[in-house]
Amino acid sequence: MPEITVNFITEPEKQDDLKQMANAIRALSMDAVEKAQSGHPGMPMGMADIATVLFSQYLKFDAANPAWPDRDRFVLSNGHGSMLLYSLGYLTGYTGMTIEQIKNFRQWGSHTAGHPEHDVMLGIETTTGPLGQGLGNAVGMALAERIMNAEFGNLVDHRTYVFVGDGCLSEGISQEAISFAGHQKLSKLMVFFDDNQITIDGPTSLSISDDHCKRFEASHWHTQRVDGHDPAAIAKAIEIAQADDRPSFIACRTIIGFGSPNKSGKASSHGSPLGAEEIALARKTLGWDSPPFDIPEHILSSWRQVGTKGSTAHKEWQTRFNSSPSKDEFNRRIAGILPTNLKSTFADFANEWIATPPTKATRILSQNVLDKIAPIMPELVGGSADLTGSNNTKAAQMTGITADHYDGDYIYYGVREHGMAAIMNGLALHGGIIPYGGTFLTFSDYCRPAIRLSALMKQRVIYVMTHDSIGLGEDGPTHQPIEHLAALRAIPNLQVFRPADPIETLECWQAALESHDAPSIITLTRQNVRAMRLEVSQDNLSQKGAYVLKEASAYRQVTVFATGSEVSLAIDVANLLEAGGLATAVVSMPCWELFEQQDAAYKDYVLGPEDILRVSIEAASTFGWERYVGRHGLKIGMTGFGASAPAGDLFKHFGFTTEAIAQQIVTKLGEENENSN
Repeated sequence: MPEITVNFITEPEKQDDLKQMANAIRALSMDAVEKAQSGHPGMPMGMADIATVLFSQYLKFDAANPAWPDRDRFVLSNGHGSMLLYSLGYLTGYTGMTIEQIKNFRQWGSHTAGHPEHDVMLGIETTTGPLGQGLGNAVGMALAERIMNAEFGNLVDHRTYVFVGDGCLSEGISQEAISFAGHQKLSKLMVFFDDNQITIDGPTSLSISDDHCKRFEASHWHTQRVDGHDPAAIAKAIEIAQADDRPSFIACRTIIGFGSPNKSGKASSHGSPLGAEEIALARKTLGWDSPPFDIPEHILSSWRQVGTKGSTAHKEWQTRFNSSPSKDEFNRRIAGILPTNLKSTFADFANEWIATPPTKATRILSQNVLDKIAPIMPELVGGSADLTGSNNTKAAQMTGITADHYDGDYIYYGVREHGMAAIMNGLALHGGIIPYGGTFLTFSDYCRPAIRLSALMKQRVIYVMTHDSIGLGEDGPTHQPIEHLAALRAIPNLQVFRPADPIETLECWQAALESHDAPSIITLTRQNVRAMRLEVSQDNLSQKGAYVLKEASAYRQVTVFATGSEVSLAIDVANLLEAGGLATAVVSMPCWELFEQQDAAYKDYVLGPEDILRVSIEAASTFGWERYVGRHGLKIGMTGFGASAPAGDLFKHFGFTTEAIAQQIVTKLGEENENSN
């Protein structure tokens, strides 16, 4: 271990400056929480010293240019302490983080929400609050830096710093994230643990007895313990960590609510205002004489200098960028602009499939699409949670990303579904990468908290989820998704695709890639499907969410809605009904979310007359289909869990056959006729 000295911080004058700068964070935090009568003052007050050392001495950023691609990333995983981040944004001079924003903490329309919400222009790299998610995001950011560095060299050379609390480390996602980071040797990742030994319920000893340093060491991290209120010790720990070739964990012993004479070190300072009387006492304890929201000029000036110190590094980077032969490609990647030949690639492949329609499982068709587009999309980084061969997520020419070779484009996440999803969010947030990752649809439950944040942050993250119904067969009800489509469709701003055939699979991939402000889930079959679309279309019909695949032979008497593998079944049902004299249309509905975005005229055309029978067919929960078939429509689906048997046997047993469904429709129409008479 190298000998590290930090003489600049041991000087008494510098120590005093840092103390006052940290107290500025404490004052703003307790004042904002008090004014809002809501919030968490304890963590910002406890971690203020660590933040001050990190931002003033080590963090590479330029407050005047917040989106500089080569900035260091700072993630506040314990997002309940959001006033720490907002205080730093105001103090260092981010244009949008004004003192009025601080005063309006947690109020309608402000940038200072109760938990940080992603906005790079305010220095907020990711939305945090659900504990542990920020740590997972940071691992993704650190990995993205290594991947981009392998391709673009010194245009991408920065670090990722994370603040975590005991809650972040208690959540299961933390183990998935730190295990992955240690395995990948993400040496530019540094985690600061707010080791204040306090939880909401009281002392951590009530529920936690882990030795976190040993835990991180077991996952191949470099670890240290320091006094979180000693600037020199903090600085020395950072420099030791920067010199190590492993990711680093620094356990900082802190006092929650530092400076509050009666509430510091107690759970009472965690999630409630300190109160006017206690704040007055804290001001005396800290030697802070200024009124609420007023930062003395000399302290604010010191902080503003911190906000501008990165401008030199930014200018040096700009010089490197201007002379780089890769600058145009780098700009395209960072801007998230798709390759110009992607549309034509999709169109050409569609023509191939129209000419020679394949009969394959949509999971295999999905891999066929990846085989075509991956060679022209270097930004596409795939992966799977130890199901590569089942999810079919690895394109033929893709190579694995390892600690020795970051120049690949495929990630072996291991059995870490939740961690994978959070890491993919971090990859997307970093910029320059479009991530996708696979697991079985039933395990979307493990990913769900991170999927929700993908949608909340409007990130282009693509989830490839195979084995999408009882059609997976013999693995049985533990692996057969029933309620999952309905649960995922309930998440706002999430595009849930269920393609029916080769062309729809291709179209869903295209729609997902072209979606700049929403994540997508592409759900895929294990069993083969036959081609439904046999004619060339100039439009991406799946991008409309739903379309009439087969119009009725006369005025519609029945409209059948279906998704995925059940669309071919719906066609067979319609043909049988037509043969019996019932004019029946079939609507393929690969994405509810996109259909709801269409204009009223288009939706009315697709849905058809309201006074006819509408039927939905989906081998999953029927929950939600009343939105389209109406209260009196016929919803054909699963009312319980599946079973272990070959797919054909299951579909027959649960009534997903042409004859059984046609009979249900005829019976329903007969009942309606009787009632009308």
